[in-house]
Amino acid sequence: MCGIVGVISKQPVNQLIYDALLLLQHRGQDAAGIVTMQGTKCFMHKARGMVRDVFRTRNMRALPGTVGLGQVRYPTAGNAYSEEEAQPFYVNAPFGIVLVHNGNLTNAHDLKKELFAIDRRHINTESDTEVLINILAHELEVAARNLPLSPEEVFKAVRAVHGRIKGSYAVVALIAGYGLLAFRDPYGIRPLCFGTAEGEETAGVMVASESVALEGTGHKFQRDVAPGEAIFIDTEGRIHSEQCAPSATLNPCMFEYVYLARPDSVIDGISVYQARLNMGETLAQRLISTMPPSEIDVVIPIPESSRPSAMQLAQKIGKPYREGFVKNRYVGRTFIMPGQGVRKKSVRQKLNAIGVEFKGRNVLLVDDSIVRGTTSKEIVQMAREAGANKVYMASAAPPVRYPNVYGIDMPTKEELIAHNRSIEEIRQFIGADALIYQDVDAMKRVVGALNPALRSFEASCFDGHYITGDVSVKDFETMKAQRAAQGGDEEEMADRSRLALQSGSEAG
Repeated sequence: MCGIVGVISKQPVNQLIYDALLLLQHRGQDAAGIVTMQGTKCFMHKARGMVRDVFRTRNMRALPGTVGLGQVRYPTAGNAYSEEEAQPFYVNAPFGIVLVHNGNLTNAHDLKKELFAIDRRHINTESDTEVLINILAHELEVAARNLPLSPEEVFKAVRAVHGRIKGSYAVVALIAGYGLLAFRDPYGIRPLCFGTAEGEETAGVMVASESVALEGTGHKFQRDVAPGEAIFIDTEGRIHSEQCAPSATLNPCMFEYVYLARPDSVIDGISVYQARLNMGETLAQRLISTMPPSEIDVVIPIPESSRPSAMQLAQKIGKPYREGFVKNRYVGRTFIMPGQGVRKKSVRQKLNAIGVEFKGRNVLLVDDSIVRGTTSKEIVQMAREAGANKVYMASAAPPVRYPNVYGIDMPTKEELIAHNRSIEEIRQFIGADALIYQDVDAMKRVVGALNPALRSFEASCFDGHYITGDVSVKDFETMKAQRAAQGGDEEEMADRSRLALQSGSEAG
């Protein structure tokens, strides 16, 4: 999962892109990058770290131009520790192309061989984004051979790209001297939208992963980019669009609504905040059918993305909602000095219990999801140590039983607490007195009801159905090998993955 943004404006865009990336920081904290373009010359700065750490005044001054794009990275393919694999990526032919990508190509390995053997292009990293930009570059070269580059040739190239690559992808690319291109995979798995700004000096177009990036930078949301659609914005700011996939269908990633997206975003016509409220309502119904609400004294969310669901659940069962945990937002890396051993970072450094809300009470803890289960186990223990009489746990999402191959850095199936375990076995592992999970079909129904035009979701980590139809056991083994090959100490591997680290961490 990553956050991407592209802008064409009448004014310099470096600050605009920086501001948009701050609004998308929740989508990736591993690395950040910005490219701007002045005429046909590109200026780039990218590095590992948060946006505020990567870009200093000197870096921003070195990014002139009224066209640009940026990305915050949360690696799901390639090497998480390689600065070389931070985006954007650049190729100099044809024209000069710079690209950022959110998603995961499921056939990247085969494409890499194909690029070398047939297209005569060399891939130097393990990043699927480098594969994607080279596929696009090759198809643009073929489409525009002996022709001036027009939107028609650009769309022809995107149609060819759709025919070659598989998986999930939301893409923003700059073509030097021509304009900005954005397109989305034919299944619409990863989000992408665009908006416009008006005014004599501020007129422009922005494409971004989430609507919050548009609204927070003074752009008016226009619409989502449709599955399979390509949008080309020329250097004059004119918007051209075309459907480039023959049988596109909308299947947005359910985990965007559960956890990944900011609650103030609207994705594919669905308010993320309202979706979480609805999930809380169905979770309440599930709880009532499982245990008497009279056994619960208080409902406490695990910060932060579980709050809407917890509030709605508490209202439905008629119990008080309380904040029982305080989150430390400033926990950093643990540095190992000479003579020190490795110190495993604890959840207790990130959360602290407010004892008065737990002492002598039967508490219901609500989380957005339970992935590994190790965090939930420690939080249940924290509640008991704070004086809770009984500790119940509820998950606003169904059991996460299957790996994700579409751009979420989710653990392998062996690491998933719900894989091949019953609810009772999970309850025993985390040490709760009761465990209530969301129902898969109920979740799809209540989230889908917010946009009647939406027929289905990509929910493979819950139901095991991989919408692209090309995922095999071999892919899971490759993912497992990639995670092992990345190395790093245990803490660094955990810090890299928000889902692996703490399923209840902030999504806003």
